[in-house]
Amino acid sequence: MEPVRWGILSTAKIGRTKVVPGLMKSPLCHVMAVASRDEGSSRRMAEELGIAKAYGSYEALLADPTIEAIYNPLPNHLHVPLTLAAAAAGKHVLCEKPIAITAAEAESLRGAASQVLIAEAFMVRHHPQWQQARTLIREGTIGELRAIQVIFSYFNADPDNIRNRPDIGGGGLLDIGCYAVVAGRYFFEAEPDRVVSLIERDPTFGTDRATSALMDFGAGRQLTFTVSTQLVPSQRIHAYGTRGRIDIEIPFNAPADKTTRIFLDDGSQPGGGSAQAIEFPVVDQYQLQGEAFGRAIRGVEPLAYGLDDAVQNLRILDALRRSEASAGWERIESHSGG
Repeated sequence: MEPVRWGILSTAKIGRTKVVPGLMKSPLCHVMAVASRDEGSSRRMAEELGIAKAYGSYEALLADPTIEAIYNPLPNHLHVPLTLAAAAAGKHVLCEKPIAITAAEAESLRGAASQVLIAEAFMVRHHPQWQQARTLIREGTIGELRAIQVIFSYFNADPDNIRNRPDIGGGGLLDIGCYAVVAGRYFFEAEPDRVVSLIERDPTFGTDRATSALMDFGAGRQLTFTVSTQLVPSQRIHAYGTRGRIDIEIPFNAPADKTTRIFLDDGSQPGGGSAQAIEFPVVDQYQLQGEAFGRAIRGVEPLAYGLDDAVQNLRILDALRRSEASAGWERIESHSGG
């Protein structure tokens, strides 16, 4: 397969330290250019990572005819505008999560998505530990999957950090709660019927700094999660079936330089004494994500998760925010669109 030629919008930390190094490991991806509104910043990143071109504006990168695909890690409120601009320039777009701030905003990408490939960057679904866990669930290894519990937290009280600015889509629910929603949809292979949330906001920032939720997937299937931007760093997924459970040790920030593990436990011994570890070789989930998007661009395989999937995830996040206001259960808005 001919390598896909990538351009990077902005010098955001997630791109500089995770996604771009992952892309650059792959023979299927050629990172050709990076752009920033500060040309000095883009030049520094280009020199640091060995990228050939550095642009002083997003428009200049989008005008580069050699670029085929764009990675968009800009702040949340710029995801849709710059994705639309990239699509108008004929570029395929891998956009950081969440792809928009609301489902209605994401819907505005429909026209563009009929012309180029647009996908949301949930790298976790490309990691073998997630795929193997779902295979075990499908095979009935833990019986019928009935409950999933997710915890994901970090501590960030920096007033200048974009995650602490509600006006541009900051807060824990959009930043990391989206992963909990994806986990439920991925492992249940279903959509929730209704959700209820408990949200606590930072008195200074106004962002949701602690959010817990209960999601009803029907047929007795439940997901509970807590995410926080001001708790000790932690992450875990527990999937409970009628005959066993699966524990994903580092489900979201899986290291690119170390092996990872999931645990399979039939519950025969208390305290996890009967848990068996399944270890996975070193992989870079950002590399795998980029390769999958590249194969879709080249027509080698279809895009597994496109705009429909991204809009649906935001419908659920919208319902969780409505629940904060109503203090009750909220139904998920029905799917509309192609």
